[in-house]
This record gives sequence, structure tokens and C-alpha cells, in this order.
Amino acid sequence: MKNWAANLTYSSARTERPRTLAELAGIVAGEPRVRALGSRHSFSDVADTTGVHVQLDLLDDGRPALEVDAATGVASVRAGLRYGDVVAGLHAQGRALTAMASLPHISVAGAVATGTHGSGDGTRSLAGDVVGLELVTASGEALTLRRGDADFPGAVVALGALGVVTRVELATVPTFDVRQDVFTGLSWDALAENLDAVMGSAYSVSVFTSWFEPDVRMVWCKSRVDDGVGAAPALLTDLGAVPAAGPMHPLPDVAAVACTEQGGVPGPWFERLPHFRLDFTPSLGEELQSEYLLPRAAGPDAVRAVRALGDRLGPLLLTSEIRTVAGDDLWLSTTPGDSLALHFTWKQDWPAVRDALPELEAALLPLGARPHWGKLFTVPVTDLPGLYPRFSDFAALAGRLDPAGTFRGGYVEELLG
Repeated sequence: MKNWAANLTYSSARTERPRTLAELAGIVAGEPRVRALGSRHSFSDVADTTGVHVQLDLLDDGRPALEVDAATGVASVRAGLRYGDVVAGLHAQGRALTAMASLPHISVAGAVATGTHGSGDGTRSLAGDVVGLELVTASGEALTLRRGDADFPGAVVALGALGVVTRVELATVPTFDVRQDVFTGLSWDALAENLDAVMGSAYSVSVFTSWFEPDVRMVWCKSRVDDGVGAAPALLTDLGAVPAAGPMHPLPDVAAVACTEQGGVPGPWFERLPHFRLDFTPSLGEELQSEYLLPRAAGPDAVRAVRALGDRLGPLLLTSEIRTVAGDDLWLSTTPGDSLALHFTWKQDWPAVRDALPELEAALLPLGARPHWGKLFTVPVTDLPGLYPRFSDFAALAGRLDPAGTFRGGYVEELLG
């Protein structure tokens, strides 16, 4: 079995799709090695195991797949669901998530466990909205953790190392509309001199480039609409950018049919915050991805550093994206404070990409970069604990909940020893 991009073949002996909590508990308690596998959108071996993979897309825990507490607005969802399977139900009940990732195709538990994020100065990663988790531990017993519990900050972005998460509780807000406007022709000088202003010009902003082009390829601005119409950000035109002539895809020369609606047409949050529609194959498919998250203060230096590598990286790239994420308090989060995310979508040529990554990392790691757990990087696994001040606390929590290492595999095995 391969991951979504087909760059990784999993090492598991078999895959199980339990239908009940009792069946899942029996698998976990009866196997020496088990790992949960979500929508397989990770590019690294973060979810790998030599034992048994469990997928939760068929799991019925005896409760509705989506429950919303009318008093608190907290949504409880089955962990194996994709975000795209959850959001319409939330919207129908008048609730919304503050952020969504580029793809609605990813599973809730998998996205949370790897620190996957959306975009916006005021929006945290998807894990930042988690207020509770239910999981099956190595003994087959159920464990519930909620915000306020001592172990909770270590259990959310946990790489699947603590157990199989079966249900996730998410904070929500009242539903809202968003318009999406795309601009082209922004110069590199204008972006470098106004980076914070550009990234804060809308509710969610994505800058797309290949780093070696004379201008930024395009800027996607997703603006919250509270009056039914809204307006496109004026800043981009003030800086010399122009509205796109029509719908655009993040990848050059690819039709925008798979993308969420652009052109300033207001629509529900879940139909605008992702870049791609649920009913289409997202992005290209045949690609590799890397991402590094840095403190916001290092953003201008990071952009200049990568721009200087443009001639080296550009031929390997399909596209690259600059986003912002608000900070959270989770132990293994890649966004412990307000962060700038530099995302790279590579051509599927791993030998060439692997040769280029050390140069990119040499430029970004001194600025405080942390690699995304589910994407490709060459930072030695032995160096990763030093990037996380609470790593020893996380390792101790994993040792306590999983003393035999049932949930270790892939580079999680190397990470925890």
C-alpha cells in the first residue's frame, strides 16, 4: 500500500478497518505493533509500521459521526472522518471552524496529529482548535483527555505515538462567509518591504511563487464577509498587483476547475478557505512536499534567504506557498508562536530534491525553522528533540502510555528510540 503521492510504500504486514470500538481495542491489545493510518496524505513515514495499520473510516462508536454541543459550540467528530465530511454538517448547524487546510480531503485525526494548518494571522493550526480527544491506548483501554488536563498539550500533536485517536472535540465559531480574490504582478521588493502587511491583508493569505521568477506568481486573499458582499483587499492594488483575469490554479498551466471559487464571489467558509474542492483530486498528485515553519520575526530574512536560492530550487518546484499561522501551546507543535510557513511542492524527483534540501535547511534552521512532521526533510532525526523544549515531557508521556512501543514505527521509532 502506498501513500497518496505514491512516493512511499508502507511497511505494514496488513491493514485492518475495525467497525466497532471493541474490535479496535482487540486489535490494539493483541498486536505488538499498530499504527493508525488516516487519508495517507503524509509524504514522510510518520505513520508507518512493520505491524498492523488500522484505518478508522468504517468505525462506528455508537454515537453520531458529528455532534455539536448547543451550549458550548464544541463539535465532537469521529476521528477517521475527513474535514470535507464534517464541515457541511457544522455549517448546517450554524457553526464553523476558524481554519481549514488547503485540502479538505485529509482526515481529522491525521491532520491534528501532524500539526497541519490553514492560514491567517489570527488562526492557529488545526490542532489549536482541539479541546478534547478520545483514544484507545496500548492496553486496549479508552482514555479521554480534555484541555485543562496536565497531559493534554502533549497529546494533540502526538504523531500517533500515544494511541489510536477515535474521536476529536473541536472548538467552533458562528458560521461566516468568505470571498476569495487572486492577484498577480506583485513585485518581490513590494512583498519583502511589506511582508507583514501583505500577509495580514485578509483573513487568510497565500503567496505562491517558484522563487526564481521576476515577480511573485500570485497572491490568494480570502476575506471574511460580514455584510454579504465584502471587498477585495485594497493593499495589493496599492502595491502594484492586479486582479487575476480569471480563476487560477496554484500550479502553472493547470486548469482551475479543482479550485474553490475565486473572483470575489462570497460563499460559506468551508467552500473558500481550502484551495481545492472535495470532489476533485487535489493539487497534482504526482508531487512531493516539504514545509518549514519559522517565527514571524524571522519572516523577512527567511524570504530573502530562499529567494537567494531561487535558481537552485526553481527547476525542482511545481510551486511554493507562503502562509502565516498563529501560535499555540502544544508540545510538539511546529507553531509555538506566531509563525511564517514556507511550503514547497516539488516535482516527484526525490534524489534531486533530497540533494537540494540540505541547502534550504542550512538557510532556514538558523532562523528557527521547524520541519512539518508529515512532509519531507533531511534534518537528522537526532536533531529534532532539540527544536522542542517540551520534547522530554512528550517522550515521558509516550513511555507511560505505551511502555512496550506498540505505536512506534517509521521515524517515530527513531525519534523516541
